[in-house]
Amino acid sequence: MPTHLGLARLMRLALSGADLAPLGQSLLQRATDDPSESGALLDASILFQFLGHPDMAMTLQGEALKVRRLYRFPTTQPTRLRLLALVAPGAIMANVPLECLLEDSDIELNLYYATIDDPNPEEIPEHDLLFVAIGESDANRPLLAAWLPRLIQWPRPVLNDPRRIETMARDAACQLLQGPPGLIMPPTLRLGRRRVQAIATSERADLELPLIIRPIDSHAGHDLAKVESPEELLAVLDAVPSDEFYLSPFIDYRNPDGLYRKYRVILVDGQPFACHMGVSSHWMIHYLNAGMDESPDKRAEEADFMATFDQSFAVRHGEALAAIHGAIGLEYFGIDCAETQDGRLLIFEVDPAMVVHAMDPVDLYPYKPPAMRRIFDAFRAMLIATAERHPPGLSRTSHRKA
Repeated sequence: MPTHLGLARLMRLALSGADLAPLGQSLLQRATDDPSESGALLDASILFQFLGHPDMAMTLQGEALKVRRLYRFPTTQPTRLRLLALVAPGAIMANVPLECLLEDSDIELNLYYATIDDPNPEEIPEHDLLFVAIGESDANRPLLAAWLPRLIQWPRPVLNDPRRIETMARDAACQLLQGPPGLIMPPTLRLGRRRVQAIATSERADLELPLIIRPIDSHAGHDLAKVESPEELLAVLDAVPSDEFYLSPFIDYRNPDGLYRKYRVILVDGQPFACHMGVSSHWMIHYLNAGMDESPDKRAEEADFMATFDQSFAVRHGEALAAIHGAIGLEYFGIDCAETQDGRLLIFEVDPAMVVHAMDPVDLYPYKPPAMRRIFDAFRAMLIATAERHPPGLSRTSHRKA
């Protein structure tokens, strides 16, 4: 089995501000000296993503997977459970960040990079539970479909039904989440470039402005835009080389103080947990651009959000959160959301592959480790309970309508 550092250790280095270039060169040299060192190639692929070179990263990952598709992360303590995780080739955000969720735990993690072909039985290790860690995307959809018949008959319990993952696409999720009280997810259309252009240039176009436009499968705000006019919509088409887009109406979620607040909530077996809260003067909030490091006031507000989550946010939106869990039907996934001015829970996205980690500087964020530990402990407990009490295959979730 190849030696490798893995996502969690490399992410810690990246977030600490360390110079990653020397390590990247060292990893490439290892792989050059020994072609069987696929772990070094896989680590280099992760590093090149952090360094902003996605094409090189995917090339290195592809070379690693030609050598080996299984990568093991043994525990540093007696093993409580052996987890096999089905992951997809692709960028970091293509899969649930299990290495971060299970960092320093007693769960042995085995990452298997799946293909649409039948797996080689010799590559599948002994395990107690299988977790489908693949996120929703156009690229991953054929992979999920190909593995579904195998997972129905899998000899061990399986978590995160591929049929439910497919329903988390923005246009499908908004349909699932229409109707429950206290909950709003803007209607989202998936349209080809020519259709968007025709709408923008039609004199009779009935555009609900402002609206949000983003390319299919984009995340973290990449090429996301708010447009106020048909001319701005055409400008986005000129600037973004995508064949298909999601369009949805923009809902103003500013608070009375003029600031926007976006929350990330993680649902583990239906129980909600606070992951983070970003506060910004700009409508497009991502935690890394919200200026949390520079603002003690923002961090104090986030600390209060986390400390009072079970008694306030989770109670205030309890019915909506339960409705989301019931509609999505996955054992583990995340929600990016806000609160509207009339008190409803505004859903931006539901996705199992959202970034979840406990790597923020403790001196700035002393309140985060306990909050993140609650998520990690709940996730571990769910894995153990499922392995011990549930039958093999997807029978645990097959009663839900796919």
